[in-house]
Amino acid sequence: MVVALDGDGSTTFLISITALMPVHRRMGVNPLVLPGIVGLAAGVMNILPWGGPTARTMSALNGTLDQVFLPILPAMLAGIVWVFFAAFLIGRREKVRLAMGGPATGPALGEADDVGGAPATPTPGWLFWFNLALTVVLIAFLFQGLWGEALGVPELHPALLFMIAFAIALPVNRRGWPAQSAQIAAHAPSVVMATSMMFAAGVFTGVLGGTGMIKAMAGVLAGAMPAALTPYLAPIVAVTSMPLSLVFTPDAYYFGVLPVFAHTAEAIGHDPLAIGRAALLGQMTTGFPVSPLVGATFVLLGLSQVSLRDHQRFTFLWAFGTTIVMTIVAALTGAL
Repeated sequence: MVVALDGDGSTTFLISITALMPVHRRMGVNPLVLPGIVGLAAGVMNILPWGGPTARTMSALNGTLDQVFLPILPAMLAGIVWVFFAAFLIGRREKVRLAMGGPATGPALGEADDVGGAPATPTPGWLFWFNLALTVVLIAFLFQGLWGEALGVPELHPALLFMIAFAIALPVNRRGWPAQSAQIAAHAPSVVMATSMMFAAGVFTGVLGGTGMIKAMAGVLAGAMPAALTPYLAPIVAVTSMPLSLVFTPDAYYFGVLPVFAHTAEAIGHDPLAIGRAALLGQMTTGFPVSPLVGATFVLLGLSQVSLRDHQRFTFLWAFGTTIVMTIVAALTGAL
């Protein structure tokens, strides 16, 4: 959640998964647990005003921050509490499974010194503190938008920051080209898979958008709404917003589907901005970590080395539960 304050899903997954997956593997934790929990946390934080969904909603409906984001802030806080509760339940379930001698999902402690499986070797004590300091500095520069302008520091792209940190960390942690090349080769499959899947996702969404299929789907969806359900449009949009992340890209939903629903609500005397607030409770917020239509999802999968199908099966109901909790709170506080 702290890393997700940056507003970039890929950065959140890169830092969180890279830091914690080796720990989970050595403990024998189910490899689906970490991407699931990180996805839940990042999904709720994606509601922040500088995130894509909120910005798209304000643009599509000509709303302001006070009209779109602030009314659902209590619901977002409730979603954060739910994510901690869900993480507790998942963790307790894993604790029970491991105590009962469940199958290990990673190398035992001492068998490997990193995620790549290199043989364990004694490491100098200062190396831990060096890596910790380097990580802290990297995270600080990822948040340079908060302090860089005041100090006159030019803003650097996250990709460049990771490249610089990698160029520093590799020769310090792995001396000599053979050790360095082995370390790179250990992670190469994940990088290749994540990159390939991101390109594939781009082609897939490009075909859907370029052929007009997305726009047609939006029209059919809006036209299929029974007239009797129109007064309850905001809660319906809230509940369905998360599952629709699986079939609509952010632009297609917020600039195609959302205006149709908002105009329908306005025609019967309801606040069209309530429809926008409802959409933010799931569409590419809680739903984006399981959506096959965003590149960040495949970064998460590549780093975790799990399949999209397994990740969706593990995470979907927990993410949908986040939307339900936030919808209830939003309804009780008058945001819908």
